[in-house]
Amino acid sequence: MATRQRDESRLRILLTQECARIMVDEGVKDFRLAKRKAAARLNVSNKALLPANVEIEQARLEYQRLFKSTQQPGQLRALREAAVGAMGFFSRFRPRLVGTVLAGTAGPHSDVNLHLFADTAEEVMLFLLEHNIPFESAERRWRLGNGEYAYFPVFSFAAGETNIELTVFSGKAERETPRSPVDGRPMRRASLAELKVLLNEE
Repeated sequence: MATRQRDESRLRILLTQECARIMVDEGVKDFRLAKRKAAARLNVSNKALLPANVEIEQARLEYQRLFKSTQQPGQLRALREAAVGAMGFFSRFRPRLVGTVLAGTAGPHSDVNLHLFADTAEEVMLFLLEHNIPFESAERRWRLGNGEYAYFPVFSFAAGETNIELTVFSGKAERETPRSPVDGRPMRRASLAELKVLLNEE
């Protein structure tokens, strides 16, 4: 029994490390997809052995520290500087930075993820059209504070070599932060002023 537990514990660690590598090196952004790929590659069928998202996030930080320490800080800074520009451009929509660029786990495949606030998504779409910015539109599902899920409009476009992704929330949702896919807690959001402080600290 003890041997089986040790083997399962070791396998879970290997799965966690493989998930982290897949997300960093292959640019997979979805935790569930990373888990499926890792399980297939390690030939693991027992879903109970799959790591939690927060374990993968910690392993991703460790992987970057060990294997990407010469490239990742510069990549992160460049993405944060791109976020500063984008947030200034969309200032009328009170942008907030979220995701890997804020968390510090961003790499070469990462997008700059912003939350914008407007009465309607059409306001953001018209703003993009007025400035002749080609964009793609989609929807993203977020888990809300009450545990329910809701879909929100997303606009994405390229700014140079950086992909910017805008999720549009209603004005009243500015204080109702969706849950983080990493740990299920209210998602961390940063204002432009807070982002500039981060850059200065670097």
